Amino acid sequence: MMLPAFVVTAQRPLSKSITAAVLKRSFKTPPDSVRPSVYWYWLSDNISQQGVKKDIEAMAKVGIGRAFIGNIGLGKGEMPYGKVKLFSDEWWKITKVAITTATKNGIDIGLFNGPGWSQSGGPWIKPNQSMRYIAGNEIQLKGPMQFSQKLPPTKPDFQDVAVLAFPVPASEGDDISNHTPKITSDITFDDIQKLFDGNISTGASATSTVTNKTIATIDVEVTDPFTARSLVLYPLEKSLRADVELQIKEGDNYRSIKKFVFDRTNPALNVGFTPYAPVAISFTATSAKQYRLVLSNMNNGAGFAEIKLSTAPVVERFEEKQLAKMLQTPFPLWVEYQWSQQAEPNDKSMMIDPDKVINITKNLSADGVLNWDVPSGDWIVIRYGMLPTGVTNSPATPEGQGFEIDKINKAAMQHHFDSFVGKIQNSIPVADRTSLKWMVADSYETGSQNWTDRMTEIFKKQYGYDPLPWLPVMSGRVIGSADQSDRFLWDLRRLVADRVAYEYVGGLREVSNKHGLKMWLENYGHWGYPSEFLKYGGQADEVSGEFWNEGELGNIECRAASSCAHIYGKTRVAAESFTAGGLAYARYPGLLKKRGDWSFTEGINNTLLHVFIEQPYDSLPGINAWFGTEFNRNITWFYQGKAFIDYIRRCNFLLQQGKPVNDVAYFISEDAPKMTGLRDPELPIGYSYDYINAEVLMERVKVKDGNLVLPDGMSYHMLVLPKLETMRPELLRKIKQLVTEGATILGPTPRRSPSLQNYPEADIEVNKLAHELWGNVDSKTATTTKFGKGNVLTGMTMKEALNSINIIPDVLLTDKDVLYTHRTTKNGEIYFLTNQTDRTISLSPAFRVTGKQPEWWDAVTGDTRYLPVFTQSALTTTVPLKLEPYQSGFVLFEKSAKTTTADNNSNFPDATILLQLNKPWKVSFDVAKRGPAQPVVFNELSDWSLNSNDQIKNYSGTAIYQTTFKASTVRKGEKIYLDLGMVSVMGKVKLNGIDLGTVWTAPYKVDATAAVKDGINTLEVEVVNTWVNRLIGDSKLPAEQRKTWSNVNTYTPESKYQQSGLMGPVTLQSVKY
Repeated sequence: MMLPAFVVTAQRPLSKSITAAVLKRSFKTPPDSVRPSVYWYWLSDNISQQGVKKDIEAMAKVGIGRAFIGNIGLGKGEMPYGKVKLFSDEWWKITKVAITTATKNGIDIGLFNGPGWSQSGGPWIKPNQSMRYIAGNEIQLKGPMQFSQKLPPTKPDFQDVAVLAFPVPASEGDDISNHTPKITSDITFDDIQKLFDGNISTGASATSTVTNKTIATIDVEVTDPFTARSLVLYPLEKSLRADVELQIKEGDNYRSIKKFVFDRTNPALNVGFTPYAPVAISFTATSAKQYRLVLSNMNNGAGFAEIKLSTAPVVERFEEKQLAKMLQTPFPLWVEYQWSQQAEPNDKSMMIDPDKVINITKNLSADGVLNWDVPSGDWIVIRYGMLPTGVTNSPATPEGQGFEIDKINKAAMQHHFDSFVGKIQNSIPVADRTSLKWMVADSYETGSQNWTDRMTEIFKKQYGYDPLPWLPVMSGRVIGSADQSDRFLWDLRRLVADRVAYEYVGGLREVSNKHGLKMWLENYGHWGYPSEFLKYGGQADEVSGEFWNEGELGNIECRAASSCAHIYGKTRVAAESFTAGGLAYARYPGLLKKRGDWSFTEGINNTLLHVFIEQPYDSLPGINAWFGTEFNRNITWFYQGKAFIDYIRRCNFLLQQGKPVNDVAYFISEDAPKMTGLRDPELPIGYSYDYINAEVLMERVKVKDGNLVLPDGMSYHMLVLPKLETMRPELLRKIKQLVTEGATILGPTPRRSPSLQNYPEADIEVNKLAHELWGNVDSKTATTTKFGKGNVLTGMTMKEALNSINIIPDVLLTDKDVLYTHRTTKNGEIYFLTNQTDRTISLSPAFRVTGKQPEWWDAVTGDTRYLPVFTQSALTTTVPLKLEPYQSGFVLFEKSAKTTTADNNSNFPDATILLQLNKPWKVSFDVAKRGPAQPVVFNELSDWSLNSNDQIKNYSGTAIYQTTFKASTVRKGEKIYLDLGMVSVMGKVKLNGIDLGTVWTAPYKVDATAAVKDGINTLEVEVVNTWVNRLIGDSKLPAEQRKTWSNVNTYTPESKYQQSGLMGPVTLQSVKY
């Protein structure tokens, strides 16, 4: 079955078949299709049949719609392991109970495609099915001679690829270590001479105390001037990070030759299959008697296995360029994996001529003996083969751990599926597993590979040239030229990125669809991600981002997911939401709302809660992990949390209508790996954007009415190109066509192709096309060039560029702390706005809409109403709004604008306080949770954590507040609200026996209009807090007296208590709209 270039899923915008009445009704009571999902982690063998059954029933009760089962094995030091081993008979029974119970309760199930959350592997994957890389073992021969000798493989599991021979380049091996150097330093090393002894198996470490403030020098001096073109630093097998500067001495001064960062702080295999790869630096030929290395910002114990200062040129950062060593941190920005062009060596004899690289693979016997008639001269022979990277799926229990599957060849994908997901699927009768609908792949965290079976053939088909003569580049040698060597490595990285998308993600989707499942993917990666995030996600059925509740983690991932969905025609965009670290049991919906709202403005409309951990035991609060926000049935507020889930459902529902409105498409470049794009120039406030890739530009984009349009309805006013010199000619041809047909582009002139394909003809074509489009324009000068029906803009800010084509802001906002997103439907416009601060913000945004009536739709309550006060211009509608701290809401424009008939002059009129409830409250606590046995009278509302009664101070759970008050008759046209003031953390409100809903976020008020009556009213509030105070209280007790248990409990008697209870003031208020 041929894999298509990309996948466009058939997800129709809901609004195409929804009337205004149905839209409003569905907003109030959202359909099941927009229920949030959960990651349902089965941690470290701690599962039970009864536990999974109760979990599913609890999910259904609060409105969770999907559960993705991950069999996770954390480190033995992180949590105790249970008794139900993966693949044991009991595990199979529990898995069946989970899926059959989900079927009965209407919960959809997804399975992580293998044990652990990253990524796809298990004990069934053999070395020759795993991720592999190219490696070589070399010898030098002097001809003429007859050579017959065994060439040993580099390591076990070596799979032969080729045997190559080439003449030894001039200056090969001419290092300063051969010139009797004198080595000195201003810090002490255990054996400094070993830094320059030509032997990478030795080395030296600093014995002086080194801090990040230390500036150290290492001087190497020779008698006669030594000409150097490269510096290669080989690390010892320990962590080292340093800022490095190479200098030469000229007279009494030192001149800087090159500055760079040496970073080998992370030796994990998932950031490169060569954990302690050397750092190679190239520079223009430089002669001196004395060279100096200046090291700063380094860690203690700094040292090197070898410092190789060489006459021979080297391909700069060749290890990184072949994916052997990836970025050491989990968040690669757009600028990563981009390198400046290096200086060309000034002596061609020092470079390998690709035409003189001889393929002598046929001379290697099956037992590894090379029989070769060596020609005259000095030759290097390299036996190349593939080796497993060694990366395994993680975190998994021992029974489920094994090699990661090959990511650039889908040959073993069916075997992988059959060994895990397929086995589960086949173990359950079809009627009992109708809930099983998804196969899941979390964020990519398994590192790189650069070779696979038939890679030579694949490479030739992709680029039209043989990669084998270029393989010596992998050792840092320059072939052809430094530029050509870099181009080959660019082609290799691009091919790996493409095949990770097509073969891995596409392979997962293909096999899952074949077996009746859909493929769900987080379309980005951490720790050595080798692909391109947009193309990678484009192959999945559904994509997801991720964000953490605190900090900025997720700022890359959410836009990565939404951009991918938008350009590949996917309606739903998920996010692994509210990931976190620490603060066990301390979070609650009111703390989550701000970040959740932020995610909606990044394009998320299909929330996944992270994390629901299976609870197999009766102990409370139970099993937990160091990561994630707790969403499970043992959490005190879980069932009241349905109100929060209803909020999420309403937001997801409206944000799945129609299509997003994003004015600008930022092209991410053709470089790989790539995990995000770059907004340069930055967009002004009031506009939005997507990232776009070459594949979509080439295959899906057309021009209509001057806009870039996609087949499923997305439209952009402008394409912004990154500030790079490179672009392949086929893409530039398509951009020329788009501009000819009316598109507007902003960006600098491309100068060359990044690829070795069709070199140098491709560069000639790039220059020709660029000259046609840009002419002789200086890219730094603000210029508009008309070409065909379109525009080529250069040297402008985004504000200038958008003004030049008369695109006003989608929303004119004056406060940067108010964020927005916009959806357009066939009937109207949907704007979501969120106040991201703890202050009330009054604003009057001008929406790019005219002729329609604004309405306020409140996702917290499901209520909707007209906004009577607004003004219209020819292009905009200005609507005065007031957003309380962290408040959000939707402004809809669907119906034709009406003339205002409001008696007041405000869309958000001030409330009139009718009554403040100062009467005593009877508060009943749960004895089973160690609360007082008898109801307690609160004459004044106060924080439980400040109470003198330890049973209240240390209480965690639900307490019921009761009081009465006398009210007067409600006047016609008024809304009556019950404002509870401050509630920690949630409260379910009943007035005269009528359920008014749950308050969980400020403002803590409910609509009491239908429940309040003339005379005596009875008020009841069920307030719930978190587990924190009880865990602190139990920490003060002897172990045998404690009633709580969790494997993650950092609370001590000194921990800070959490505010809890109903604090008020409680008031009855009237508002006239």
